[in-house]
Amino acid sequence: MEQASAVTRVGPEQRVVGDPTPGMVRERAVDVEGLWSGLVRTEAHMVSGWHHHGEHDTSIYVVDGAIRLESGPGGASVVEARPGDFVHVPAGVVHRESNPGDGTAEVVVTRSGRGPVTVNVEGPEPGTDAG
Repeated sequence: MEQASAVTRVGPEQRVVGDPTPGMVRERAVDVEGLWSGLVRTEAHMVSGWHHHGEHDTSIYVVDGAIRLESGPGGASVVEARPGDFVHVPAGVVHRESNPGDGTAEVVVTRSGRGPVTVNVEGPEPGTDAG
């Protein structure tokens, strides 16, 4: 990737749809070495496919609507976030996002790391049996 030599503006019409995961629309705004940033929309009551972001740490800021993230063994760890909340997803953590609300959820996502930005997988890590 080429290093920018000036401050730039990326308008809505310049965002590029990419990194598909079922149930989500990701629009890339900034993609430079070590940094990815964009807008993600999830329609009401939609659930994304399971995925992780490789070696990228991810910061999510909820602009509108609500999101729910499931991760951990069997997807049992749940975090819910609303407008004004930030969520951190560590690199490599398998998760899926959903929108429990009646309207579209809109979040700003920023990722820091190297390699593929989105890796879709079959499901969460297996749960454990107690006893």
